[in-house]
Amino acid sequence: MKISYFAAMIVLGSILAPGLSRSQSPQATSVFQVVHTPNENFDNGLLAASASSPTDIWAVGQSTIHFDGTAWTAFPAPMIKGDNTSQLNGVVDISPTLAWAAGIVNIGEANPGQVIEQWNGTEWSVYPGPKFPSGYQPALYGMTAVSATNIWAVGSVLVDNQTLLALFEHWDGSAWKATTGVLYGFPSAVSADASNDIWVVGCGNFSERYNGTSWALVEAPNVGTGPNCLSGVVALAPDNVWAVGYSTASQKPPPGQYDVPTETLIEHYDGTAWSVVPSPNVGPNSQYQSNQLRSITAVSPTDIWAFGSYFAASGSENQMTLLLHWDGTSWSLAPSPNPTTGGFLDDILFSGVVAGPDDVWIFGSEDAAPYMATLAIHSTTASGLEPR
Repeated sequence: MKISYFAAMIVLGSILAPGLSRSQSPQATSVFQVVHTPNENFDNGLLAASASSPTDIWAVGQSTIHFDGTAWTAFPAPMIKGDNTSQLNGVVDISPTLAWAAGIVNIGEANPGQVIEQWNGTEWSVYPGPKFPSGYQPALYGMTAVSATNIWAVGSVLVDNQTLLALFEHWDGSAWKATTGVLYGFPSAVSADASNDIWVVGCGNFSERYNGTSWALVEAPNVGTGPNCLSGVVALAPDNVWAVGYSTASQKPPPGQYDVPTETLIEHYDGTAWSVVPSPNVGPNSQYQSNQLRSITAVSPTDIWAFGSYFAASGSENQMTLLLHWDGTSWSLAPSPNPTTGGFLDDILFSGVVAGPDDVWIFGSEDAAPYMATLAIHSTTASGLEPR
């Protein structure tokens, strides 16, 4: 099963069936532990995270929660109601009294498009974004910050219900300004290591780079002949950028099957070109056992985490957390918790942040029927881990 959008992912789940990998089972030893997080809405998945320090962390999505070093607390965000039509897809945490978040609201006929919100130390409020002509429907899917006065949000804009354009919005300390360009693929993530080295990746297996003046396409290799999608990116240096997602071996399934499983896709930019780096999967032991990476976060160039989910081989649509680790030489599977209990298993990791030395948080959602709950896993010993 190949599903690439959060609103579709959160409704998956079925009776637990065979297909669990022992290294990925809830019982496997992991350096990450589940941490209790609040749920303020009916659906509460966490899609993006950012931290200014170990005692100032935000995780946002269909819920908006904050960690003060002791506990997680939910703070309501305007227009985000956990209704599967509105969500915050990006967040940047500047300080305890300043954070930004961006996303989409009210998909459908009455779609106002994007939303930008600001945290002032007390509450979230909607902040004026760029003004668009009539017939434009903008949507934002990622944020990154170089500084408090140099922040980017990226997405796409639908013009007159027929033309899609790439959308780049920039905060210069006084106002949000928008520019549009050619849409090479569906944008999903953005990362910056300097004001003149900012990367956007997305489905369609594309990447764009900002050099301080303009955005330009940088070709990325495609794996297989089926759909490829890059859903997460981390820029560490101009010659060290990682992107993760999934690939599909072919457009058409083999005879007797109706689907082609997706597999993990990891690509690296070395300052000259992108190349595919081998990455492990759980299985796939059947046409049903797709592996998908959602995002990536780095402790250091030799200590990087990529994460997402994989499906049971049985076709039950049970979905479990997927965690990969880079030790500077190779990627390997790492054990990760699956907190869901009962008749459904639908645990997904969507976002992560390194809040300080040896302080790694990864966020997502879990099935807590009849609603989707926030999911946070945390490690204070992840740095220097020797992968299993």
